[in-house]
Amino acid sequence: MKLFNKKKKKDKFYKRSFANRLTWRITLTSFLIVGLASLLVFGITWALTIGGSSIFCMSILNSKCEKVTATMKEVSVASINRVPEIEACLDRPDKLYDIMADMVEKNPRIRSCGLSFIDDYYPKKGHWFCPYAMRDSLGKVKTSTIGDAANDYLKADWFVKAVKSNEGYWARPFFEENDTTMPLTSYVLPIHNHEGQTVAVLGVDLSLHWLSVGLQRIAFNSGNRKAENEESISVEMHGDDGYNENDPPMIYFFIIDKEGTYIAHPDNKHILKRNFFTDAKETPDTLDEHVGHEMIAGHAGYIVEDKQGVELTLNGRTSNLYYMPVEGCNWSIGLVISSSYVNGVGIGVASCLIALIGIALLVVFFVSRKLIRRSVKPISQLAVSANEVAKGYFDTPLPPLKSRDEIHLLRDSFDEMQRSLTQYVNQLKTTTAQKSAIESELKIAHDIQMSMLPKDFPPYPERTDIDVYGALTPAKGVGGDLFDFYIRDEQLFFCIGDVSGKGVPAALIMAVTRSLFRNVSSYTRHPSSIVYALNNAMTEGNDTNMFVTLFVGVLDLRTGLLQYCNGGHDAPLLVGRDVGALSCDANLPIGVVADFNFSQQEVCIDPQTTIFLFTDGLNEAENSTHAQFGDLRIWNVAKKLLAEDQHQPEEFIRRMTDAVHEFVGNAEQSDDLTMLAVQYKGKGIKN
Repeated sequence: MKLFNKKKKKDKFYKRSFANRLTWRITLTSFLIVGLASLLVFGITWALTIGGSSIFCMSILNSKCEKVTATMKEVSVASINRVPEIEACLDRPDKLYDIMADMVEKNPRIRSCGLSFIDDYYPKKGHWFCPYAMRDSLGKVKTSTIGDAANDYLKADWFVKAVKSNEGYWARPFFEENDTTMPLTSYVLPIHNHEGQTVAVLGVDLSLHWLSVGLQRIAFNSGNRKAENEESISVEMHGDDGYNENDPPMIYFFIIDKEGTYIAHPDNKHILKRNFFTDAKETPDTLDEHVGHEMIAGHAGYIVEDKQGVELTLNGRTSNLYYMPVEGCNWSIGLVISSSYVNGVGIGVASCLIALIGIALLVVFFVSRKLIRRSVKPISQLAVSANEVAKGYFDTPLPPLKSRDEIHLLRDSFDEMQRSLTQYVNQLKTTTAQKSAIESELKIAHDIQMSMLPKDFPPYPERTDIDVYGALTPAKGVGGDLFDFYIRDEQLFFCIGDVSGKGVPAALIMAVTRSLFRNVSSYTRHPSSIVYALNNAMTEGNDTNMFVTLFVGVLDLRTGLLQYCNGGHDAPLLVGRDVGALSCDANLPIGVVADFNFSQQEVCIDPQTTIFLFTDGLNEAENSTHAQFGDLRIWNVAKKLLAEDQHQPEEFIRRMTDAVHEFVGNAEQSDDLTMLAVQYKGKGIKN
């Protein structure tokens, strides 16, 4: 009795299990949804195949029409683009052969082209002169001269029309006299001399073979040829060219001109030799003749079999015909599809879909029931272990799982949680050590960078004619600002610069720029030459596109003559009799354009004049409200120091630093702050 009760409870639990409930819910839902979907799919498939075939066919036709138009336009545009070159070479007739050959070589669509000149345009060339280039059967382009009494192009309709119309157009398709298998069409346009007179006609020949082949590749596969478009539909073809007049294809394209002559057709015997209206007269109905007039009139539309008995008979079959004009050449393209083929496709597609849906339903039911039961079994095992982990026993073993799914992912997540605290502590120790090492390295880099800049002030205590003081405060551990100065031959060479960007990359560029300044200035005293050499050195190999704004000055300590060159830097201030900005030309920063011609300027400054140079870290320093220190505040501080006669370099920079720090307050420094003050006293050297 006990065993019976346990089995009964187990069966009751099993019937209420998650796996069992999920299986039936999925199955019933699938049957309901798929059953309704099957009816809907059948109706939609039938409607799309039968009722919607016109939209589908017109879209195919429009796509092909656009491809034909694009190809024709490609040739016409290629011809028009060469007109200026041809007209520029009219005084060199032999050069025209090369142009014709180049046109054929560069455009695989062009079979040949020629430039037909009016009679006796070049007296030495004869009455007819037509440089001509043609691609032979081996693909090689050969040039020649055509035109003679037997082939008098001067009387040809296309030539006369092109001269009179004064604009390009597509001529009627034609066969060459010695080749009736290669239909051609030509784009002709007039060529003018410098006086605007028409002196020649350019004719570019386009083979129509690609047109017939390309059209039918969209419609059907011939033999073992593979369709090149997702719209392709296989149709059994016969004969060498894929067309059997007694059993024509159920789907094919054709193109006619404005007179009804076939330009493209699956049967090569129709091209330029038969007429749509001639074929229409051989049928008992007149509907096809009406359609022909619609096509040559440039209209778009279609004729399909309907319930009122409207039928179009083409090639002995009741067919649907879709037509559309080809832009720019007075052609019209048609798509013929057998009505029986459309009906057969509709029934076949709908039946196949319904059969596949039914089979899929049976497979889903049996497979899902088995897989769901197997998949949910590990969940109960994982729940027991997870409960132990939740109590704080992070070393509790988790059940092994063979599956690689969301349940296994959940198990791995619990396993990861067990190790996360220990790993976190270890990682925190490692990160702290690494951060300390990085800070130490940045401190060393900062010390190296600062050691490259002048640091002993006053730098020339033995001199009474000059006083210099500079200060650099990087926004990060290292920065991209620089300043430097030294005396050579009684001339003070000095510079200040600002590298684009911040941090280690800017610091490297700063070090290179400072070293180049020292090296180049030891050989020349002209600031523009120094900046020019630095610019070319920085531009070469500048893959990072970094640049430096730089001001270089050379002060003659004997005369007070200041020669300087500005490379996109802020203009310095002159603080002497008054406060004013030094006039600087707007040159580019260095490292932007190689061989840039930097202008050099000069000015003679009075004794006791202080030259104050700074980077944009001063005037663009921002406070907590993002307001900038600005040039006006710099001028106000300078005027106050001048009024107090306190514009000595060290005092000047100290007071300017205090002013900007007071303005910025607790806001974080956003850019490197660099200042350099040079006071010219003009009293020589101490004895």
